Amino acid sequence: MQTNSPIRIVVVDDHDVVRKGLSTFIAAYSEFLLVGEAKNGQQAIELCQRLHPDIVLMDLLMHDTDGIAATKVIRHDSPSTQVVVLTSYNDEGLVQQALQAGAIGYMMKTASIDELANSIRAAATGNATLSPEAARSLIAVTVRPKPSDFNLSNRELEILKLLVEGLKNPEIADMLFVSRSTVKFHVSAILSKLNVSTRTEAVAMAIQFKLVK
Repeated sequence: MQTNSPIRIVVVDDHDVVRKGLSTFIAAYSEFLLVGEAKNGQQAIELCQRLHPDIVLMDLLMHDTDGIAATKVIRHDSPSTQVVVLTSYNDEGLVQQALQAGAIGYMMKTASIDELANSIRAAATGNATLSPEAARSLIAVTVRPKPSDFNLSNRELEILKLLVEGLKNPEIADMLFVSRSTVKFHVSAILSKLNVSTRTEAVAMAIQFKLVK
């Protein structure tokens, strides 16, 4: 990115209203330039391969390809493109996965306009920015004894316990007051961390290693 050039931004979110709001926000700053919008991770990957933006504002939980998977591909294909996660979720597992995937920032959708603008500016210069909520989540991970070598977050352990009890995704979503896509995302993370391919195998691992009570 040239010093005097505007910061070129791609917005990724599966909600039209959120994308429109972010577009309006970006248009208010002469130093920012919106160059593309995507409603899922796969579209984001294709846009970045074509446009090579400076910054991607990335939602996490989306249909099709999720934000973490998209971040991995974008950072691999275009190392000069920085990804700033913009989400409603500050679960410690999500924060860790996003940063491991290559995101340079993790911001909440409740952030102020100034906070988001500063995060974009920081990312454009290669500096990381974490929301206070994300920072607290990471601190909690470092001070809390890990329940196992599998590094499951509290939310993942909670969902794993419900899997052991035989609950399906819709039932878990209703019980935890979260969306089905959120549960699906966490179940996928659980399978990945346990290095298994099915829910049945995950349940067997949970029982074998006494991961849940």
